[in-house]
Amino acid sequence: MSKLKAYFTESYQELRKVNWPTRQETIRLTVVVIVFSLAVAIFLGLLDMVFSYGIRLLITP
Repeated sequence: MSKLKAYFTESYQELRKVNWPTRQETIRLTVVVIVFSLAVAIFLGLLDMVFSYGIRLLITP
């Protein structure tokens, strides 16, 4: 039982050392991730459309 208590005590001490981001940093980085994800989704969607069109041209006489 003492090992478990030591584990939680040390974990708590380590969490206090963490440099947590500010609210503004969190919001800014979240927006960056969302915009990047949308850009990648649009790029892959366009790529899929181009390849689908190319395959259709090859298959359809």
